[in-house]
Parts: sequence; structure tokens; C-alpha cells
Amino acid sequence: MIIIGEKLNGSIPSVAKAIAEKDADLIRERARMQAEAGATFLDVCASVEEDVEVETLKWMIDLVQEVTDTPICVDSPSAKSCVAAIPFCKRPGLINSVSLEGDKIDTIFPVIADTDWECVALLCDNDGIPDSVERRMKIFFGIMEKAKQYGIAPSRLHIDPLVVTLGTDQTALTVFADCCRRIKYEYPEIHITSGLSNISFGLPVRKNINQAFMVLAMNAGMDSAIVDPTNKNMIGMIYATNALLESDEYCLEYIGKFGNKAAEEAAQPAPASPLDEKMQKVFKLTQDGKNKEIGQAVQEALDNSF
Repeated sequence: MIIIGEKLNGSIPSVAKAIAEKDADLIRERARMQAEAGATFLDVCASVEEDVEVETLKWMIDLVQEVTDTPICVDSPSAKSCVAAIPFCKRPGLINSVSLEGDKIDTIFPVIADTDWECVALLCDNDGIPDSVERRMKIFFGIMEKAKQYGIAPSRLHIDPLVVTLGTDQTALTVFADCCRRIKYEYPEIHITSGLSNISFGLPVRKNINQAFMVLAMNAGMDSAIVDPTNKNMIGMIYATNALLESDEYCLEYIGKFGNKAAEEAAQPAPASPLDEKMQKVFKLTQDGKNKEIGQAVQEALDNSF
């Protein structure tokens, strides 16, 4: 599973504050934590006005590269900003993103054509997000024609079918999953990606929806995701799902990730049960010779055993 770390995005209030106050330590620490957690790429999104976006991206990317060599995912709604930020990166990474909206593809694809850069491609156009699988697939084939024109291999693309909010559209998952299956049928080597937060917007306990979506989307073919790599529950779900879907031979990746954790947990003493505590009280009273209190303590232990 390709993990695109999401924690360096200016739309997050703490990151926006760090950008405004030039808090380099917060940027470096978030980069380090995500890299150590196993992120494949680190998404860097400034979310500032376009006239200061490129210089802000440079500041963030430089800080990230001070603490890790994990490839950068340059993230901006502006194709020009994405292209301008490419030289700041020490190694090829991921561009986020293109679509059939405006001239984004024709701005970005020529620049990355003869490189090892990868690219996220959204299945939308000037009319927004299509409401059907058929319309999204039409956009997909349009993107693939452009990729062929510029010599960009399918394996360098991360297609985002664009999941919508479940609370307003109960077909949110089924449309997304149908797109995944069709895309993988056409191009088995292509990547399919998504963020998770859109599907749960407006719903309570959003992490439940997000985790269920991740598992079901992976079952449909998604193999790349914009997530928090430090979220242990989500990462555990990803590794377990990979193993169950026969994408992890002999569960070696799962064991490699969690084998040491299991040993550490086994070494920890189990918390005492209420019955254990009652019996310890009986033992202590016996040691202290408090015979008058022993009977009552024994009865409490017996009552707690049922």
C-alpha cells in the first residue's frame, strides 16, 4: 500500500498557524514522525494565497528535506505552483494533482514526461465531479489519452475516482468501488488513490466510516491513499487488509510491522482482575494476622468470582 502522509497541509489549523508564524520546528517534527511511521510520500500543501504559494512550498519542502529523504508529494490546486516547486525537491516524487479541468494536464505532463515523477489524476473536468461511473470513466480515458500523448506510463499515475459524502449520497462507496474495478481491469499496473475524509463529512465518529471505506476500497483495487501514517488503527487496518487480500505473501509485511509489538505486549504483565485483587487482599490479611477481617475478604472474593 502506498501511503501519502497527510499531516503537512495548510488546511490543518495547526499547520496553518505554523506557516503563518514560520514555526519550522512543527514542520520538521511532522515530517519526521510521518517518515518514521513508514510514509511512502509526504504530502506538502501550503494552502495560502497563490502569490506567496511557491515561496511557502519551498520553505516547507526545504524543512522536510532537512529531516528525511522520503519523497515529496507536491500538492496544490495550481498547476503552475506544482511545476514551480519541482526543482525544490531533491528526488522525484508525486504531483497532486491533474484532471481534465482547464489546462492542468498540459501544464504538468510535459514537465514530468521524461522524468521519474508520478502524478495524481482526479476524475473531474470543467463541469466538476461526475455523478455516474460512466461519466467518470469517460474522463479517465481522456486522461489516459493525454498520458499516452506525453509518454507517461500508467504505473506512474495515481487515479483518484473522487469519493463523495456518504451522508448526502448513499451510493458514495459503490460508485467509487465500481470505478476502481473498471480502472484496474483496463490498466492493472495503474495506481488508485483517495483521501478518506470526504466520505464521512458531517457524520458522527468519522473514523469508523473512514476505516470501513479504506478496507472496502482496497478490496475494490485501491492501492494508494492520503492518510495519517501515525494513526496506528488505520495503518493496522491497511496491513491486515493487504494480508487478507493475498497482497502480502505469508503475511510477511504484517509480521514485519507488528511482530515486535506483539512481543512487547506479551512481555507486559496483564492487568489484575477484580478477583485477583480480592485474593491478594485475603493473602495480605493472612500475612498480617488479621483473622477477624479474613472471613469478610474471602466472601467478597467468592462473590466476585460469579
